[in-house]
Amino acid sequence: MEYKRILLKLSGESLMGNDSYGINYQMVRHFSTEIKSAVDMGVQVGVVIGGGNIFRGVQGADKGFDRRQGDQMGMLATIINAMAMQAVLEELGVPAKMLTAVTIEGVSDKISWRKADDLLNQGNVVILGGGTGNPFFTTDSAAALRAVEIKADLLLKGTRVDGVYTADPEKDPTAKKFSTLSFDEAYEKHLKIMDMTAFTLCKENKMPIYVYDANQPGNLAKVLKGEAIGTLLQ
Repeated sequence: MEYKRILLKLSGESLMGNDSYGINYQMVRHFSTEIKSAVDMGVQVGVVIGGGNIFRGVQGADKGFDRRQGDQMGMLATIINAMAMQAVLEELGVPAKMLTAVTIEGVSDKISWRKADDLLNQGNVVILGGGTGNPFFTTDSAAALRAVEIKADLLLKGTRVDGVYTADPEKDPTAKKFSTLSFDEAYEKHLKIMDMTAFTLCKENKMPIYVYDANQPGNLAKVLKGEAIGTLLQ
């Protein structure tokens, strides 16, 4: 399949690199370079980034914050990450626009699928921050929602593992990797790929998900060229 438009989901933690907190410039540059490689191939790219490197609402609730307020704090963390990604993409000469579910005057415009569609068609990378704009939803759910909204051909979930396994390969050396999976098989095997809300949204809207190792340079281009380096769910 030829992918003309993709939605890339990255975790906030992936931006930390080996740091214990915050944003590591070299990691943002790595992911921006990967995105540039996709743009250079003529692929339209939307991006959703988590906020766990700065603040995660669920963890905040565990420490005593109201979950609703904590999730809003997490949304702002994703916007900080989106701003970092936009800045580095522009350094690399890639036109990038940020739209957010939580608007901040002078910083970002409100997300709408029409605006995102127009910006993508104009050749911009569109970074979609602020999650869904509502508490109790993860950025995985936001990524699934945005992928469906912009009619992406593929939702890519970038991780530090090269696909979906029968068990955590970092803990279980006997874990076996799947090259392809159906949504029903993933349900039946209780595989933790995305949260259930995100997963169900993708299944109901026939949005394929590709899980791959985003930390390895060149991997995004390999996926787009059809190389089987991860796991495809559809």
